[in-house]
Amino acid sequence: MKLLIIEDEKSLSDSIVEFLSNESYLCEQAFTYNDAMMKVSCYDYDCILLDLMLPGGSGLEILKVIKNNKLRSGVIIVSARDSLDDKVNGLKIGADDYLSKPFHLPELSMRIYALMRRKFFTSDNIVESGGVIIDLLSQSVSAGGKEMHLTKTEYQLLLFLIENKNRVVSKSALAEHLSGDMADMMDDYGFVYAHIKNLKSKLAEGGCEENIHTIYGAGYKWVG
Repeated sequence: MKLLIIEDEKSLSDSIVEFLSNESYLCEQAFTYNDAMMKVSCYDYDCILLDLMLPGGSGLEILKVIKNNKLRSGVIIVSARDSLDDKVNGLKIGADDYLSKPFHLPELSMRIYALMRRKFFTSDNIVESGGVIIDLLSQSVSAGGKEMHLTKTEYQLLLFLIENKNRVVSKSALAEHLSGDMADMMDDYGFVYAHIKNLKSKLAEGGCEENIHTIYGAGYKWVG
């Protein structure tokens, strides 16, 4: 899952990134209103952690842009402003959750997990598709009754493909999801091909090698 942390307090943002990176999330940061606006306009995120008080503008304006553009990102407002009006306004605009500072990082992680589960998968902790079973809480994967040992990147790739089941996902979208805005600096998508190949090989061991379809000239599609 790819996250954007919009938070002007760098030490807090860095601690969130460090903690969530250890939970297998790909994290990007924005410290100002303008930087945040650029990122939400140019890149896709599964979840956005949004502070309301930012240098240069209001987080609520960023939230309006996210919702007006019908972006699929889940949004959790994370702010020291604990007034009822802020919370109500954010939820009315379309935020999915609200967490007041100070907070414990494990609680933030569970809020993100619960949001992602509701938004993209099921109401429980298990995702099943095409013979593949994923336990979202333990991040364990099995195919054809056999446990799969995936790298962090392969796990994120598998989730992203299943999240977009029966839709063609372009190589550029996969590159951005796996590497963030660093994808803009890449000359080719060789690393995407490599991860797809490795994932297909591991799926084949469980008899699920046909789940990932290559759509030549377009990208890949999960069918299951």
